[in-house]
Amino acid sequence: MASHDHQTPPFFKRGLPPAARLTIYLALSFSLLVADLRLHYLETLRQALSVLTYPLQIAAATPADFVSNASDYFSGLISVQRENKRLKTQQLNMASQVLFTEQLQRENIELRGLLAMQASLKVRSTAAEIIFTARDPFSRKVILNKGGQQDIEPGSPVVDPLGVIGQVTRVFPLHAEVTLLSDKEQAIPVIVERSGLRAVMFGTGNGLMELKFLAANAEVKPGDRILTSGLDGVFAPGLPVATVLKVTRDSAESFARILCRPTGSVERNGPVLVLSRTGPRPQRPADDDSIDPRRASGGRIRQNKAEAPASAPTPASAPAPAQSVAPPAAASPARKEP
Repeated sequence: MASHDHQTPPFFKRGLPPAARLTIYLALSFSLLVADLRLHYLETLRQALSVLTYPLQIAAATPADFVSNASDYFSGLISVQRENKRLKTQQLNMASQVLFTEQLQRENIELRGLLAMQASLKVRSTAAEIIFTARDPFSRKVILNKGGQQDIEPGSPVVDPLGVIGQVTRVFPLHAEVTLLSDKEQAIPVIVERSGLRAVMFGTGNGLMELKFLAANAEVKPGDRILTSGLDGVFAPGLPVATVLKVTRDSAESFARILCRPTGSVERNGPVLVLSRTGPRPQRPADDDSIDPRRASGGRIRQNKAEAPASAPTPASAPAPAQSVAPPAAASPARKEP
C-alpha cells in the first residue's frame, strides 16, 4: 500500500525555472553565433534553407507585387495618355506653324519674282493681288484688289513672276477685272523665241492656249517658248507667254494646230503686277466714207453701184465707177468689136 502512495518530487514536475531556461538559451545562442562567426559552419545550412523557402517567399510577395505592379501600370498608362495628348496638341501646333512658314516662303518667292520682274521691265507697274474669281462660269476672269483709284487703266497687261497672265478689261474705283489668257475671247500677238515666227495666241477656255495662223510646215516644235512680240503697243516685248505643248500637222489643213501651256500662273491666285501700256492708245479706224472706193469692201462697192443710177453724175465722172466695177472679161469683147 505504501508503494502506491509514492509521488514524483515537485522539483522534477516543474522542471527548470523560466529564468534558468532563458539564461541557458541565451548562452547557447550566443555560443552558436560566435562559432558561426568564426567557423561559418552554418553557411551551407543557411543556403539550403533559403533554397527551400524561396517558393514561399515568392508566394508571399506575389500579392504585394501584383498590387504594386497594377498601381504602376495604371499610373503609367495615365501618364502616357497625358503625354500622348500633349504631343498631339504640340504636333498640331507645329503643323500649323509649318504650313504658315511654307505659305510665307511661297509668298516670299513670288514677291521676289515680282520684284525681279518689275526691275527688268522699263514700264511703270502697280503691285496687286488676285482676291477671287469672277462669277461667270463660261469665262476665265479674276478680280484684283486695285482699281481706278490706284491708276489702273483698261487694257493694261497683267503679269506674275513667271509671265503674262491676262489683261485688264474693266476698271472700278476699288477693284479691276482681268481677263485671263486662257479665255476664249482673249488674243495676244506673240513670237516664237527659237525661230522668230510671229503669230497670234488665243485662249481655249480650258486652261490652255492655241497658236493660230501658222502654216502646217511652220518651224515650231514642243518645248518652244512663246514670248510677246510687242506689236500691239500694249504688252512689252519679250514677256514669257506660253510653252508649246503639242503640234498637230495635217496635210489637208493649211494651218498647224499648236496647243500651248501658259507660263504664268493663269489658273491660280497670288500677287501680280499691272503694267502700263508701252505706247499710246491705238486710234480708232477711219470711217468707210474716207476710204478709197476702189479699196472698200464688196458690199460698199455694190452700194455705190446701186446708188449710181439714182444720182446724176457728170459725164467726166461717170465712166470711173464703171471701170472700177467692170471685170476684165467684160472689157475684152468691147475691144474686139472694131
